[in-house]
Amino acid sequence: MDLATKLELFLDIVQQGTFAKVADIRNLDRSVISKQIKALETQLGVRLLNRSTRSISLTDAGHEIAKQAEIVRNALVETQRLANSFHSEPKGLIRISSYTSFGHLYLKKAINDFMIKYPETYVDLILDDKREDLISGKFDIAFRIGPPKDSTMIAKKLALNKLAILASKGFIQQYGEPNSVDELIKLPAIIYSNGEFHFDKLEISDHPQSDEITKQSMKGRLKANDMATLISAVEAGLGYSIIPLSALKENIQEKGLIPLLTDHQLPNIHGEIYAVYPHRNKTPLINLLIETVQQTIKTPPVWEGYIDNYSSLYK
Repeated sequence: MDLATKLELFLDIVQQGTFAKVADIRNLDRSVISKQIKALETQLGVRLLNRSTRSISLTDAGHEIAKQAEIVRNALVETQRLANSFHSEPKGLIRISSYTSFGHLYLKKAINDFMIKYPETYVDLILDDKREDLISGKFDIAFRIGPPKDSTMIAKKLALNKLAILASKGFIQQYGEPNSVDELIKLPAIIYSNGEFHFDKLEISDHPQSDEITKQSMKGRLKANDMATLISAVEAGLGYSIIPLSALKENIQEKGLIPLLTDHQLPNIHGEIYAVYPHRNKTPLINLLIETVQQTIKTPPVWEGYIDNYSSLYK
């Protein structure tokens, strides 16, 4: 490895905290990583890491070298991005992170269209409802619900992600259609939970056309960290659930689902969908990908048409 590559490897270890994690990410043996770090220390003439059987820590020199390594990495990345931006035909690798349901229902189609249109592009897509760190994960862009908390990130709003309370016709036949919040919360519910998001509370106006929002605990029968599993359980009649419209892939009538308490008001608690990227990642290639995604989901988003007359509901 040349010096820049060794420095990047060293920075990965600093950011991930262990040789094992870096080995998994880079698909290398730990012995290879250890050998390269020792070679880097020999080349620089300083010790960078204190190693024990259980942990590693940075030496004073290691702290300073890590700062320089990050500068080197950013400079190399920016140089490549700058070069890519001058190509007459868009080309290059885009590393993408997205939450799972959006990835399956909309992003994969957008990526397919994007790669067909621009055959010199390459994509590395990671789908996970847990938010990946864009910098340490070396992502170029992420598609997320809600704006980033990190002020160093750029966020472009793509669409609203409104909510509906849905149940199957079989569920209604078994329990009857609830006419009030008190009646609804007594019924079994399907709850989305992935650690970061845990929707076991129903936020809704206490009366029809009321602006006063109440929060009620749901009687969870099933918890799932995957929207497809959650919707499948609702379709099977196991319970009602609060569903973000972007998790739908077709009109709910096709699946025998009906919206509940549509004369009540729901807050926009599920936020909006954003394309998020580090400030340095603003390149023509990223812009083209965002444009393709926007064309796929449309404006207003296609999912708002999956519940008939949705614009007049939950107000």
